[in-house]
Amino acid sequence: MNGIASIIGYGAYLPRYRIKAAEIARVYGRNPSSTPIKEKTVPGLDEDSLTHAYEAALNALRRAEIDPSEIEVVFVGSESPPYAVKPSATIIAEALGITPKLYAVDMEFACRAGTTALLSAVGLVHAGLARYGLAIGTDTAQGRPGDALEYTAAAGAAAFIVSKPRSDAVATIEAAYSYVTDTPDFWRREGQRFPRHGARFTGEPAYFAHIIGAAKGLMEETGLKPSDFRYVVFHQPNVKFPTRVAKRLGFTKEQLERGLLSGIIGNTYAAASPIGLVNVLDAAEPGDRILIVSFGSGAGSDAISLVVEDGITERRPKAPLLSSYIERSKEIDYALYLRFRGFICR
Repeated sequence: MNGIASIIGYGAYLPRYRIKAAEIARVYGRNPSSTPIKEKTVPGLDEDSLTHAYEAALNALRRAEIDPSEIEVVFVGSESPPYAVKPSATIIAEALGITPKLYAVDMEFACRAGTTALLSAVGLVHAGLARYGLAIGTDTAQGRPGDALEYTAAAGAAAFIVSKPRSDAVATIEAAYSYVTDTPDFWRREGQRFPRHGARFTGEPAYFAHIIGAAKGLMEETGLKPSDFRYVVFHQPNVKFPTRVAKRLGFTKEQLERGLLSGIIGNTYAAASPIGLVNVLDAAEPGDRILIVSFGSGAGSDAISLVVEDGITERRPKAPLLSSYIERSKEIDYALYLRFRGFICR
């Protein structure tokens, strides 16, 4: 139980709608067999990053079994807030009944924003400035039609409630390490609707360098090695990148498999590695050690080591498993996909 903080509640949310990568390839006359993933999640007409975050946070609260008013931190990481000037954190907190005694902040660091929100909430709780903290990673697709991102850019949210270390927790966060440089692999200027990316430049100098740097840094500081972990979760913009980085770091396919969801639901940006962690927690047993390493373009990675506690057995059944959201899918075609994203008349 010794550690920085405990996770006492966790949850995720995925929208029902899906579009097959093969359908996108059909529209643009590309080979359906060469697509990077199988399908991706798509928000409905009445959904956005706020509604995703609210649903995920409700599931985390169900598992935490605390009064929402006891939460004193709400940090939300996202690339796709519905308002350019108006915080998402205050809206979510108000809807959950958490306000007004509250540290509430929106965070943006590309796909790393979800884990940065988590570590920031952990810091305030560990320092004794808050009893409980809620951290959320949530996003919707931002890719330009026809761009390579359109195949993978998806939607979803994950939420975690943290406290000081306690024996009835879901898991204990025992160590963290962040690795950050100025690597401009992905960007969007003010007023531009769609982000731009450096194509293959996003691989070696960005994704791989930062994830490997963060993971190695954590293991060197803690004395842990790959074989000490039961599960590992890497940021997953596609299937190939996390598979390659796992091999380079010495992790096995079995350690990675449970947390690798990009081939099923796409890249959920700030929620990608947190959603992978949720899926791992849905199957983990007390004593299992988990490594999660996020990546955000621009660029940086957070590596976090967790140990699953006895409380997982009692808390896990109190909210829907991630698999229930994956299984309730409804396929749509490209025209309906464009309508849901607001490119044609709603």
